[in-house]
Amino acid sequence: MQRTSRYLSQWLMLMAVAFFMQAAQARELPDFTELVKQAAPGVVNISSTREVKQRSMPFGGSHGQDIPEFFRRFFEDQMPPGHGQRGPGRSQELQSLGSGFIISKDGYVLTNAHVVDGADSIVVRLNDRRELDAELIGADAKTDIALLKIDGDNLPTLDLGDSERLEVGEWVAAIGSPFGFDHSVTAGIVSAINRTLPSDAYVPFIQTDVAINPGNSGGPLFNLEGQVVGINSQIFTRSGGFMGLSFAIPINVAMDIADQLRDDGRVSRGWLGVVIQPVSKDLAESFGLDGPEGALIADVAPDAPAAKAGLKAGDIVLSVNGEAVERSATLPRLVGRIDPGNDAKLEILRDGERVTKTVTVGDWPEEGMPMASSGGKGDPRTRLGVTVASLSDEQLESLNLSSGVRVEEVAPDSVAASAGVRPGDIIVSLDQQDIDSAKRLSEVVSNIEGNRAVPLRLYRDGRSLFVALRLGEK
Repeated sequence: MQRTSRYLSQWLMLMAVAFFMQAAQARELPDFTELVKQAAPGVVNISSTREVKQRSMPFGGSHGQDIPEFFRRFFEDQMPPGHGQRGPGRSQELQSLGSGFIISKDGYVLTNAHVVDGADSIVVRLNDRRELDAELIGADAKTDIALLKIDGDNLPTLDLGDSERLEVGEWVAAIGSPFGFDHSVTAGIVSAINRTLPSDAYVPFIQTDVAINPGNSGGPLFNLEGQVVGINSQIFTRSGGFMGLSFAIPINVAMDIADQLRDDGRVSRGWLGVVIQPVSKDLAESFGLDGPEGALIADVAPDAPAAKAGLKAGDIVLSVNGEAVERSATLPRLVGRIDPGNDAKLEILRDGERVTKTVTVGDWPEEGMPMASSGGKGDPRTRLGVTVASLSDEQLESLNLSSGVRVEEVAPDSVAASAGVRPGDIIVSLDQQDIDSAKRLSEVVSNIEGNRAVPLRLYRDGRSLFVALRLGEK
């Protein structure tokens, strides 16, 4: 009897400990109910309609299904009945669904640019089911921000936070219209900050594990204080749906763009006129850096601000106005936020020495860099493992190059092949020395001593890039 009583006491004690542990854990988990009650009225559903020409081929899937990308901007397309019937010269109406939120009582609304891209009409549906026609004030494709305007007074707005104060591990929540289900709430944590995605050099994304799906685009991301800290924009997916990696545009970036769109109808951002690439460990060694840092200038556009300031290919930008360029993706952000016409002090590494250059920042132009072409045969460079061809003055001029030889063949398992050199590439310089002939290439190669990494500048598909070569002992 005493033994049974002792066991019962121990069991009750364990149950009490488990209860208090569960209660403590429950107290540590966030409660989003008040946040949702306060914020939901300011979150809107956005429906845009556009007319598109039908293709002559049968319809093969949902919008964007043929795009082989892991990173996708998304919204949901609703097809009208009979959309599978194709005919030349016919058109159809597409409705795209997304999310957004009200930032001013007089009706300014923020969303993603891709949600309203090409729209003929835009309708904003409020939490109280009112539907209002919206005017597109402006959109910026580079940051994927669009500003809309609806007519109204004393509309419900959201409090805006400071995305610079976000920390990894912090709880966040999203409200939006995934798959058209209005005001759905999902939650998670900040997985990373200042994340760079392909083709998005101007946005330091907030990465979260909040469930974001088609229709969430343009909706707000909240901190626990109920403040908007980001705009949900993209996901990483192999399936087209949520896989635990979602990306939001920081609200500080978004509001800077929104202010410019509201005041000027366009976005002005600083521009140097350079093509940059990351600095790998081998490239860092080849240029005399202790470790990978900075942005390597692979090319400079003629008459661009960088060219006028004396910057050249092979320079590595280490800082802008005292702010470190930790990686190549940092440079466009730092320069982009400088008003065109203002000066920027750039610390660069050139020929192993750190120097400062002052550049008068320009305004981002629409035109791009010139494109590439070809040449005639040369002799094999056995140590490098390539066969090259000389280029005429006319060919070099058409490529906007002052020197270069065209790679005709690359030997398998050669030094060049290991570095990623391809037939059709143009070798512009090796070890910071211009290459204007096969003979010159041989001379430079033969003068490289020891097993050290050296930079090789290539021109490929209309762009310049550097790769690191390690030639080995002679």
